[in-house]
Amino acid sequence: MTRSTVPAAALTAAALILLTACGGGGGDKSSDKITSTQSAATTTTSASPSASATAGVQRPVITFPPDAKNVFEDQHTGDPKKDAVLADNEQMVDSIYSAIIQGNAHTSAMAFYSKGLALGSAATFVQGWVDGAATWTGTIRWFDRKVTLRNDGSAAVLYCSDESKAYPKSRKTNKIDRSPSNTASYVLYNTTLEKSPDGVWQTVNLVSQRGAKACKP
Repeated sequence: MTRSTVPAAALTAAALILLTACGGGGGDKSSDKITSTQSAATTTTSASPSASATAGVQRPVITFPPDAKNVFEDQHTGDPKKDAVLADNEQMVDSIYSAIIQGNAHTSAMAFYSKGLALGSAATFVQGWVDGAATWTGTIRWFDRKVTLRNDGSAAVLYCSDESKAYPKSRKTNKIDRSPSNTASYVLYNTTLEKSPDGVWQTVNLVSQRGAKACKP
């Protein structure tokens, strides 16, 4: 969604912390190589997938209005542990994009599914949208999600997003920027997750690349 109405603060934050706003805008001409780095209105309820459920843990309920939706592919690998990682990756993404809609950069859901520098980066990203009086509408598709379980107990998730059907929306005027999308609507993500003492896979590192060839149709 890097169309004309996206707040400049959000785009600056995205460039600095390697988190991205939604579709459109100028393409990224850099290499496709990803490197690891530290780093509720009218609602439809998004419950945590069963693979991520942990006995005795109260998970936050993440909600979206009817006009905004994240659609996740590749939810089931046949490996219960990998499925749990993907489920909590899904909830991490939902927590950030729901926070933009709420206009709140410090939600309990974001703190539940991210920590450390990744949480700080997410808060900075959302605050850019808040400061710019902007939100989003439409559908973002998340696909080609692949999990690697590491020997140190952490996990990595590599995945793509298609933001060509998501649009920035002004909170002040409700005007939606439906400018045509381009190659920058496709984003490649590389994340690292660590399992909390309660069994939640929390995102600790996130790198993204807009316009990545690996994610283009």
